[in-house]
Amino acid sequence: MTSVQMTAVAAALRLTRKRAMATPERARRRLAAPKGSPAPPAALGRRHDVVHREVGGFPCTTVAPRGRRAERAAVYLHGGAYISAIAPQHWALVSRLADAGVRVEVPHYGLAPQHTYREAYPFVTAVYRELLREVDAAAVTVAGDSAGGGLALGLAHTLAGAGLPQPRRLVLLSPWLDLTLSHPDLPAVERRDPWLSSAGLHVAAAAWAGGDDPTDPRLSPGNASLVGLAPVHVYVGTREICLPDALSLRDRAREEGAAAELTVCEGAVHVYPLVPAPEGRAAARAFVEEVAGRSA
Repeated sequence: MTSVQMTAVAAALRLTRKRAMATPERARRRLAAPKGSPAPPAALGRRHDVVHREVGGFPCTTVAPRGRRAERAAVYLHGGAYISAIAPQHWALVSRLADAGVRVEVPHYGLAPQHTYREAYPFVTAVYRELLREVDAAAVTVAGDSAGGGLALGLAHTLAGAGLPQPRRLVLLSPWLDLTLSHPDLPAVERRDPWLSSAGLHVAAAAWAGGDDPTDPRLSPGNASLVGLAPVHVYVGTREICLPDALSLRDRAREEGAAAELTVCEGAVHVYPLVPAPEGRAAARAFVEEVAGRSA
């Protein structure tokens, strides 16, 4: 049964967030708006070891447990429709990972319309390559939410071509798997989504693709085979337009014999592990335990 808190969050999102991307015109205004700062909150630096550096001209933040060696590591790719900077909720999840003994690399990839996926892939690949100089791939998780979840899966598809091994696993929170938003079941689900609108997301998708074919697996990684990839775990709610493509990804994995797990939360909204509701807190705990290697 959906919690009262999750129901309240859905109502609040419909009132405060749905309109921002509800039409192409509003989406274009948001696209043109100034981007937020990628800087983490000051509290993060007081709690953990935080280091900033540039990789290929883009900033990357390392958040590590203070006073102890991290046995596990993660690359976390934040969401935001490829047009918004990392949010406080993302930093809170990163902090929880560091609390659990995980070193987290947070690449701040360039955002549309100033940047496209063509710059993001070399950057996140370089961050992953640098991490593997210090940590074995068998101890690394590549994770992400929403747009960052799509980028995380897309990165996994490109690793063999870059001469890099797969990570230990991929953990994706409400990943945006298909920039075309063309799944036949999507319109019915969209009516229940209190936050996301395909009209606005099409604008963000076009800017991120930069004129290239949006069905390219680097843009729509749900279109590609899962064979040869690390085991994948996807978290998704039933009140979000990412649900149909997540279900299709699970079905493809079954057909291919690939290792993929899907956790579907009834009544939950987009990226629900970041939401202050019982379902979100439970999923966030499971996510942290999985990345930290405390679960199978």
